[in-house]
Amino acid sequence: MEEKISKIRKWLGTGSIDIFGLPMSGKDTVGVRLAETLGARFLSSGMIIRTMEKENKEHYTDEGHLLPTDLFYEWILPYFKREDLKGSPLVLSSVGRWSGEEERVMEAAEAAGHPIKAVVLLNVSEEEVLERWREAKELGKRDLAHTMERRLDDADEETFQTRISEFNTKTVPVIRRYQDLGMLVTVSGGADRETVFRDVVDELYEFSLSQGEN
Repeated sequence: MEEKISKIRKWLGTGSIDIFGLPMSGKDTVGVRLAETLGARFLSSGMIIRTMEKENKEHYTDEGHLLPTDLFYEWILPYFKREDLKGSPLVLSSVGRWSGEEERVMEAAEAAGHPIKAVVLLNVSEEEVLERWREAKELGKRDLAHTMERRLDDADEETFQTRISEFNTKTVPVIRRYQDLGMLVTVSGGADRETVFRDVVDELYEFSLSQGEN
């Protein structure tokens, strides 16, 4: 494992890995651990958006819809240029979820010295994520990395279903675009956390070898 991580780190440089998946697929959980393991910085578009909505007293995503693209560009893209991220690799969680945004994300990341090197898809069925949501609701808390804050866009099952629909209609085309570019790494996200993390490392290692940069 350590040898694989070392080679992934060398291949990644100051680049970025963007992680996608259905809501409750484990993007932030995997992303935080991957960032810690690689010595990278973790950026979650969802966390940034919720912070900005709170600061601006806005509620664009409360009902499960994606943030309008113009606001995504205004709120999220400037993060790539932040001075405190300069020289560091990045692990991103669903940055650029709406079809067309991926082009601007790649441009902004490249310009800031954090080119997108790979995109990871955590493949989890809709039935599985719904079950996870119901279990989390039963426990009375969200199972998210480093936060227990209640999310309004997960307040009820109808809203959660809207998030799934938004993913299928708006984000799946983004993932297909990355696949067409040869950047997609698909990992089954249905196993336990440790297994999923190890599978992500294994797949990223194999992907890095395929790029001929190790």
